[in-house]
Amino acid sequence: MNNKNTDIMSVLLKKPIFEGISNQELAQQLEARKKCEKKLPVWFGTPKIYYPAKLNIEQTSSEITARYKAGIVTGKSLLDATGGFGVDSYYFSQKIERVFHCEIDKNLSQIAAHNFRVLGAENSKTIPTDGMEFLKDAETRFDWIYLDPSRRNDSKGKVFRLSDCLPNVLDDLELLFTKSDNILLKTSPLLDFSIGIAELKNVQEIHVIAVNNEVKELLWLLRKGYVSEIAVKTINLSKTGKETFQFRLHEEKNASPTYSLPLSYVYVPNAAILKSGAFRMVGNRYGLYKLHVHTHLYTSDTLVDFPGRRFRLDMAFPYSKRNLKRLGLDKANISTRNFSESVAEIRKKFKIADGGDRYLFFVTDKNEVRTVLYCTKT
Repeated sequence: MNNKNTDIMSVLLKKPIFEGISNQELAQQLEARKKCEKKLPVWFGTPKIYYPAKLNIEQTSSEITARYKAGIVTGKSLLDATGGFGVDSYYFSQKIERVFHCEIDKNLSQIAAHNFRVLGAENSKTIPTDGMEFLKDAETRFDWIYLDPSRRNDSKGKVFRLSDCLPNVLDDLELLFTKSDNILLKTSPLLDFSIGIAELKNVQEIHVIAVNNEVKELLWLLRKGYVSEIAVKTINLSKTGKETFQFRLHEEKNASPTYSLPLSYVYVPNAAILKSGAFRMVGNRYGLYKLHVHTHLYTSDTLVDFPGRRFRLDMAFPYSKRNLKRLGLDKANISTRNFSESVAEIRKKFKIADGGDRYLFFVTDKNEVRTVLYCTKT
């Protein structure tokens, strides 16, 4: 437990340390375990855990997102058709009476089975086979089926589509709904909402999961026979708590924002809300004005609670070299919204380094004027 900072190269260069274990295997264990320290603290802190190659650790869900997913499901049985290292299955096993973990990589399946025993997840059964093949032959129905398709190697550089992934859920939807009424599908945040909605069917909910303001996962809850309005739930998980914002697609479509020039406070929605596309109604929900139809920042005269960052506006002025030089800033946090120049171009032009406690937003306001907002974080 005290070897997390061991130099991997020094292990590889030593004579064999333990009988029956190669130094290469030992080095792999040390390297993979170190990657779990923040992402998978339960695994990191549990003796006798066995680790796969570091790539498997990089591709698995984090504990914080796995716990969230487990909060969605209920019932007696769940099939994790793309089990992997088993993080999601482990947390599902804390909510579901019986969890079936399918993993086509037999070595990874054995590792997951060992770790389930170590972690006390005795209600998890590992099956070393392709999850969809297992499902075809399964005689029972499951309360839930969970899938986390992986992107095919030959799809690099293309627009992210479900058909680029294995298993191809689009081809398997009919089979899935013969085996369960409830499908929970995890996809990359690169998947566009409109593509997912158009390609999938019976979508009841979409969950946008961010961790520390970085979108990590999209979850698609498919309910057999569901044809009503789709609910979107955005969640930003952090050490300080959980920010949530929920809406239905028709609410965003029908919302009419009110616009204003910058007022005393400026608001930046968190990454999950921005990914969801709730640009119109988020301002309405909190009584805020929008700066411009394409400038997704909001403003008000009085400070309100908001699922995102809040700033006090110290000064707003038209964008010009003279006005920026007057500030005398050599360091600031810079963001652009609906602006003709990039952050890198602005930093280079005005020789402003990153950091400090001042925030500059380069925006276009409702009058189509390029404007700089000089702010302090509240």
